[in-house]
Amino acid sequence: MAGVEPRSVWPATHARGDDGAMSVGGIDVRDLAREHGTPLFVVDENDLRSRARAFATHFADAFAAHGATCDVYYASKALLASRIAAWMHEDGLGIDVASGGELELALRGGMPADRITLHGNNKSDAELTRALEAGVGHIVVDSMTEIEVLSGLAQALGRTAPVLVRVTTGVHAGGHEYIATSHEDQKFGLSLASGAALEALGAAHAAPGLELRGIHTHIGSQILSVEAFRESAERMLGLRAAFAAQSGVELPEVDLGGGYAIAYTDGAEALDPAVAAREIADAVAAALATAGGSWPAMSIEPGRAIAGPAGITVYEVGVVKRVALDDGGERQYVAVDGGMSDNPRTIMYGAEYSAELAGRVSHSPAVLSRVVGKHCESGDIVVRDVELPADTARGDLLAVAATGAYGRSMASNYNAILRPPVVAVGDGAAQVLIRRETLDDLLSWDVAPG
Repeated sequence: MAGVEPRSVWPATHARGDDGAMSVGGIDVRDLAREHGTPLFVVDENDLRSRARAFATHFADAFAAHGATCDVYYASKALLASRIAAWMHEDGLGIDVASGGELELALRGGMPADRITLHGNNKSDAELTRALEAGVGHIVVDSMTEIEVLSGLAQALGRTAPVLVRVTTGVHAGGHEYIATSHEDQKFGLSLASGAALEALGAAHAAPGLELRGIHTHIGSQILSVEAFRESAERMLGLRAAFAAQSGVELPEVDLGGGYAIAYTDGAEALDPAVAAREIADAVAAALATAGGSWPAMSIEPGRAIAGPAGITVYEVGVVKRVALDDGGERQYVAVDGGMSDNPRTIMYGAEYSAELAGRVSHSPAVLSRVVGKHCESGDIVVRDVELPADTARGDLLAVAATGAYGRSMASNYNAILRPPVVAVGDGAAQVLIRRETLDDLLSWDVAPG
């Protein structure tokens, strides 16, 4: 498959010392665990930022070969802190946000408002108002209702809202049903097939207070096939041409979203951004040749592909026990001090991960194991199937790879568990991006009786 290759699941600076201890960013994970506790999200700053710059460079170069431009917006839902927003700005990316909270974090990090895109299928009046007041670069409208509401708010504030219309193209891509976002029967966007997207473009163009800038789509996540992006580009540029024929207006912008796959397990495949950039640029050029019109300003929105491979989670092992299987075999259950509260993807999507002992070397044979959490749920599984040493024991450190995306950002306080911190490492130094929650934090939300 073009653009796909096996990848290591560990961050670029991942290494093992003579005693078998893992280090990231030049720091021994044992030292990180002692200083910051466990569970702990560790982000390789250099890896994350180099991935961001690679996307920006590859896509800019690939589209420049056609005399066009392509901007990269970091999808902040993958992992966001104000420092990450600052890095993205420094490295030439914009940022897309999907809530008022994400918007505030992006602004706090110094991301210029005009480099921010606000998404969401059900934005509140308060979120839309804040976006208008801040002067965000794009608001992606998701329904006819939102077009009407945003028009009213913009007029009341005396502002003009720059909008993209989110289009459901019908291109099916990605893995689990819940991360495929372009089939018809789902909550996002306006259908191309039914004519709703074209109708929404007309409404947005006519609505006072709105400046219709273009169209947006997102076809899914964990996409390994560039063919899906090619088909999506064809349909989007066909829609653009249809609207131009209807209205006489050629939309200046097209956003093809993100969804670039990463490797979660050793030997798994990932979409190579350099190859994907060239092939997607060529696909857009071919689609434009068919649909007609001038080149629009293009943009994409990778998040997971930037943050995911750059992060690991470090846990401390608690209980280890053996369980007999129906086939006469045995499974080793390794319980850690986190679980579904810091990584719900396994229980939500059946996600698979790689895990290794992080604090020492073991010469014991590897045995079939399952890494589980401490929550009061039998489905509280972190890694469903992995080979771990038979002598794995209480007090060991365990690292789970490729958890930079959707771990901390989807974390919860289920069972009143405190959410872990995020620590960035690089060149032998560490900095806290998000501090660990405390019991005082937890109790401060509770309204005591009396």
